[in-house]
Amino acid sequence: MAQVIVRRAEYDYGRLRPLVFHLLETLAKDKIKPAGRVLIKPNMLSAARPGDAVLTHPLIIRAVVEYVLEKGARPQVSDSPAIGSFETILRQNGTAEALQGLPVDCRPFRETAAADIGKPYGRIDIARDAVEADVIINLPKLKTHSQMLLTLAVKNTFGCIVGFKKSQWHMRAGVDTLAFARLLVAIHQAVKPAVSILDGILALEGDGPGKGGSPRKIGVLIGADDSFALDCVACEMVGVAYKNVPILNVASDRQMIPSFDLDGVLPAVADFRLPAGGRLVFGPQRMQNFLRRHTLAEPACDAALCRMCGKCREICPAEAIADDRGKIEFDDGKCIRCFCCVEVCPYGALRSRETLGGRITRRLINALS
Repeated sequence: MAQVIVRRAEYDYGRLRPLVFHLLETLAKDKIKPAGRVLIKPNMLSAARPGDAVLTHPLIIRAVVEYVLEKGARPQVSDSPAIGSFETILRQNGTAEALQGLPVDCRPFRETAAADIGKPYGRIDIARDAVEADVIINLPKLKTHSQMLLTLAVKNTFGCIVGFKKSQWHMRAGVDTLAFARLLVAIHQAVKPAVSILDGILALEGDGPGKGGSPRKIGVLIGADDSFALDCVACEMVGVAYKNVPILNVASDRQMIPSFDLDGVLPAVADFRLPAGGRLVFGPQRMQNFLRRHTLAEPACDAALCRMCGKCREICPAEAIADDRGKIEFDDGKCIRCFCCVEVCPYGALRSRETLGGRITRRLINALS
């Protein structure tokens, strides 16, 4: 049976450190061996400040590093950012300062190793550091996600795919959200963190997971030895039915969500804002691609915030963005609704927007329910 622990928390290191130590001692004590190599995988999406609620907070990372060192193991902090330099992200987020003086290896994922993640994918390239680590400690951030609704513990392991290979996988999945969710579940199972600790002290609601979202103080840490169980608990906390999250929909269908013991009081977070125009999947299978393309939300640009930096165009796997007429334009026929552009926009200018077809369909569903 899986264990899930919920604790009230704040970014006060004197209180945070013993709390993180308690979670790790309860969930991973026997898994971390002296001289073992422990990979610590935070969420390092792109350059942001701690108050933006986009990245795992540096004090949580520091506490985990200190615990690993106390156990006599060798900590490594790594991720593969969606855009920008890993070193710049560490500096801007305060992680470099938080880890100063500690014997910890901080580096981005670069080399890959082939790992079999099962059918239909077979052997794919995953960060070698993740494949070869003795133990992985997963440190996700509680955020909304314009494509996957929420990004939690399972989604965080997609960062073990290196660099622009992430965009290639988005392109292969296309507009099929559940196909991409199946890939994320398979990658997570191949990586298999020993423990996950969700930073929900300052969460991100609205049009996440990047700077288009809005920080919201919730004040919790959630630790678990099973990521699917953790994600289900986080969904309950923010009032989202777990089957509405594509990753957990797939996991439920495959009977991968375990029974679990919940230790602690789970707060009820009222009116947690989700991305505009959630996913609508219904009707005959042969109609799914048509329905997704015409009812899913689409990216939109706020011209008042846009600075024409070109980051969205660079990241777009479908090459669906043009900026050659002094403004951002989307090719709806090419756009696969992966919302990578929303993730990486450094100015929060891109958001998800419900389509006319989505609004009409949602009203019909509500009228019939």
